[in-house]
Amino acid sequence: MKLLDRYIIRKFLGTFFFSLGLIIMIAVVFDISEKLDDFIEKKAPLDKIVFDYYLNFIPYFANLFAPLFVFISVIFFTARMAANTEIVAILNSGISFRRLLYPYLVSATVLATLLIYFNGWVIPHSNKVKLDFENVYIKNPVSFNQRNIHRQLVAGTFVYMESYNNAENIGYRFSMEKIVNGKRTWFLNSDRIKWDSASSRWHIEQFYIRTINGYRETLRSGWQMDTLLDMHPSDFRRRANIIDAMDNPTLSKFIEEERTEGSVNINPYLVEKYRRYALPFSTFILTLIGVSLSSRKSRGGIGTQLGVGITLSFSYILFMQVFNTFAASGSIPPFIAVWIPNFIYACIAAYLVKLAPK
Repeated sequence: MKLLDRYIIRKFLGTFFFSLGLIIMIAVVFDISEKLDDFIEKKAPLDKIVFDYYLNFIPYFANLFAPLFVFISVIFFTARMAANTEIVAILNSGISFRRLLYPYLVSATVLATLLIYFNGWVIPHSNKVKLDFENVYIKNPVSFNQRNIHRQLVAGTFVYMESYNNAENIGYRFSMEKIVNGKRTWFLNSDRIKWDSASSRWHIEQFYIRTINGYRETLRSGWQMDTLLDMHPSDFRRRANIIDAMDNPTLSKFIEEERTEGSVNINPYLVEKYRRYALPFSTFILTLIGVSLSSRKSRGGIGTQLGVGITLSFSYILFMQVFNTFAASGSIPPFIAVWIPNFIYACIAAYLVKLAPK
C-alpha cells in the first residue's frame, strides 16, 4: 500500500467517523429533549438512561445514518482534493482513475465488514437492552390488534382465533383442528379461551369437540375445560420491532418457526434478514458514485457536488423504503425487492465511473 493509498484511506475513514459522530451527538440532544418528560414521569434512573438507553442508542443510529455519511464523506473530502488540484496531479503522475479507486474500495470494504457485523450481531443485542428500557420507561403496554389469527402449533395441529385481548389474555372464537393425510380427524370449537396463570394452562369455555374416524363421527360438548397448548400469552405481546433485537441466527430460526406455525405474513422478517446484507453492500455503490461525482474540479466549489450527491443518496434511501414496503405487503419477493435499489444504483455508479475524468 502506497503513501497515497494511506492518505486517501485516512481521509475517507477520518471524515466518515467525524461526521457520523457529529450527527449522533445532535440526534442524542434532540432525543433527550423529546423524551425528557417520559423519563421524569416514569422516574427512570440516571444510570439506566445513560447505560441501558443512550449507550445502546448510539450503535442503532450510527447504523441508520452510516450509508448516507459514507456518501457525504466521500464527496466532501474528494471534492476538496479536486478543488486543491490534488486529483489532477494524481492523474497526471500516471496513476489511472481505476487505480485511484483502490483505496476508496479498501475503505468501503472495511466499513461494509463493520456494518455486516454490527447489523447481524452487535446492534440486535444493544437493541434488546434499549427496547427493554423503552418498554418500561417510555412506551405504553403492547396492544395486540391483529384479527383472524391462524397458527400451526405442531405438524398437523392448527388453531384459529378471531381476536385476542392481551390485557386480559383472552382469545375469542377459538377453534383447533388436527389434520392427518389431508383429512380432518379432530375439531374443537369454543366461544373463548383464557390463560390461567396459576396452573399455566388454557381455560376453554363453552366448547364442543368433533372426533372423526372414517365415516363415523362423535360429538362432545361442555362448559369448561383446562388444557395445555404449545402457545403462551407472551406470543401475543411482541412488538412489531422485536426482530430488531434478534441477531442473524436467532432471526433465521424465528422465521422458520413462523413458517412452521403458518404465519400469514413473514415478508417483513425476510426483508429485515436480507436488508442486513444489502445495506452494507451499498457502501461500495455509494462510494463509487461519490468519487465519480466529486473527482472533477468545479468552478462553483463543492456546494454543487454535495447537493447532487445528497440528492442521489436520498433518492437511493427512498427507493429502498418504497421497495421494502412492496416486499412487506407481498407485492414483490423480499429478496428481489431488497436488492433492486442496489442493482439500479450499481448501474448508475458504473455509468458515472465511465464518465469520470481519466
